[in-house]
Amino acid sequence: MIEENLSMTANIRVLCIDDHAFLIEGLTARFADEPGFEVCGSLDNAGGLADAISRHQPDIVLLDIEMPGRDVFDVLEELPASELSCRIILLSGHVRQTYLDLAIKAGAWGYLSKRDEPGEIIAAVRQVHEGRFAFSPEVSSKCGLDPIQTDAADRTRIASSLGRLTPRELQILRMIGRGMPRHEIASTIHRSPKTVDAHRSSIMDKLNLHDRVELARFAIREGLVEL
Repeated sequence: MIEENLSMTANIRVLCIDDHAFLIEGLTARFADEPGFEVCGSLDNAGGLADAISRHQPDIVLLDIEMPGRDVFDVLEELPASELSCRIILLSGHVRQTYLDLAIKAGAWGYLSKRDEPGEIIAAVRQVHEGRFAFSPEVSSKCGLDPIQTDAADRTRIASSLGRLTPRELQILRMIGRGMPRHEIASTIHRSPKTVDAHRSSIMDKLNLHDRVELARFAIREGLVEL
């Protein structure tokens, strides 16, 4: 009976996505030493996230925010609802309130710093797997959170000027910050330039900004664009 119960206890399957091989190797080795965990796959960019989730069926995805290639938050926005049975934890080398806001809007269950100790990352993965939100001590300190987040109601406590924007408006604001012209934004989101103009006007109204230049400066200042 004991052997049967043990065989029925599944490991927590973790998918690691980061463009630094040494970080993935370190996490894989650390998880291998921890009972009840299994690194089921890895990627070096966010572009193949949906396919990787479908192929590996992870319980938890550890996803680096700052990688070459497609914008992580754009990828998360496009992730099919059918793929959201897993839970996303975002990692960042630069802890910012902006990233926290975007993480919450993207439906992430946690936001951790790459400077966190491996044990803290493992504890966060376990916490998220149990259905509780996890923000590392550094994130909590810099963003004014309680160190332990326990339920979805805590999301409503986190507010900033970006909180007034819709996910689509946040996406367009990031593109403006990256210097993308109007027609390129329209092509990327598969909408007309007039629709882009309407979103841009809405963003300016909500942020009390007056032109494209101010929008770009705001996006850069708030850390929506990596320089």
